[in-house]
Amino acid sequence: MTGFKFPELEQLERIIEQFGDRAQTEIIERIRYKGREFPIHCITLGSTSPDAPVLAFFGGVHGLEKIGSEVILTYMQTLSQLLHWDEELLARLEKSRLVFVPIVNPVGVCFGTRSNGNGVDLMRNSPVEGIGATRLYSGQRITPRLPWYRGDASSMEKEALALCRVVDQHLFNSPLSIALDLHSGFGIKDRLWFPYASRKTPFHFIAETLALKELFDRCYPHHIYKIEPTCQEYVINGDLWDHLFDEFMRRVPNQQLFLPLTLEMGSWIWLRKSPMHLFSRHGLFHPLLPHRMQRVFRRHFMLFDFLHRSLLSPDKWTRLQEQQKAGYQKMASGLWYE
Repeated sequence: MTGFKFPELEQLERIIEQFGDRAQTEIIERIRYKGREFPIHCITLGSTSPDAPVLAFFGGVHGLEKIGSEVILTYMQTLSQLLHWDEELLARLEKSRLVFVPIVNPVGVCFGTRSNGNGVDLMRNSPVEGIGATRLYSGQRITPRLPWYRGDASSMEKEALALCRVVDQHLFNSPLSIALDLHSGFGIKDRLWFPYASRKTPFHFIAETLALKELFDRCYPHHIYKIEPTCQEYVINGDLWDHLFDEFMRRVPNQQLFLPLTLEMGSWIWLRKSPMHLFSRHGLFHPLLPHRMQRVFRRHFMLFDFLHRSLLSPDKWTRLQEQQKAGYQKMASGLWYE
């Protein structure tokens, strides 16, 4: 069994070298495919205290949408340089932890496939059953030869289980945590999605989510994101974040807060600007021209910084009085569920 390198993995390994002993690095799984071995890396920066708030980044769940991995790697590259001189960042990291799994599906990223090496769509791979999720894209168990294959109902794929272990270890053990999973390919507008993807009902932290959205809107009134529950756009089976959130609610004390977000980069705008994208494997999910890639690499750092700051100053959105919470729940119902 031999290791196999591809550009995103090589870039990640260079960044790990640059971090040196400032980061903790672990290979959380090794994926074997056609006589080759592909590692899944998890990198953590900052406090090791169990009380530290955590912001975690995940990319490359769908290998064809590798722009998510590349955005995270670019952000990690920036952090590796800021750590040498930015005292404000160093002070933040003394009180918080950043977690990165930039290439969840290394086989998919390497070979440009949505699924993993077993033909499984990892974002349809959990045991969660969607309510009214009957379309093919909602997830199917007919055959891996069709897209959106969910895999065997009796077990989850190694890549999905590795992601779940990271969330269990780093986010479930924190009093306040946010996960950001980067994807591309839906619509012409960048979206920030939150649970649920499996049902059209508000999730437990809907009041806090709306409070955080209002804070973001006030601070950055010209931001580019449409913030909404995933179910506003479609309902699917097997969503990993629904599965993890439901597991969190079963196991974790009420005083903790876990917010899983998905950044869905609207890649159709790249197609609209250049129909030649239709003739590329990555064209519907990835900007092809260098200047467009650089623009995508730049545009989300403001969001990353805001989420990090929101964890360190949580009073305005997590510590809601009973009357405030009821008001936000009512507003969220009118905004997203009616």
